[in-house]
Amino acid sequence: MSDASLWSALADPHRRAIVALLLERPRPVGEIVEACGLSQPSTSKHLKVLRDAGLVRVRQDAQRRVYALDPAPIAALDAWLDPYRRLWNRSLDALGRRLDETSDDPDRPSAKD
Repeated sequence: MSDASLWSALADPHRRAIVALLLERPRPVGEIVEACGLSQPSTSKHLKVLRDAGLVRVRQDAQRRVYALDPAPIAALDAWLDPYRRLWNRSLDALGRRLDETSDDPDRPSAKD
């Protein structure tokens, strides 16, 4: 799995919908086709991209192929996003403090004045 293939796989809204479905539980292809409203060939192409990116695993169950989400790439993506999340949290915390300071100032005119 490369970072580029992971981002590319998740860029498509149909593939994100498939990932969301698989977050609930593993599903056979037929269920994914039905839930997403795509054709079977189109769904299979999306599943191949997700599989190639390492986001899903597939197992054979008799005549059915059952797909499951692989959490490892999502965890890697979450770890990559963590510094940005901290940056946003610090910025939002600072904004919250500033808003608290201005709302407590009795000499400051309110929006109603």
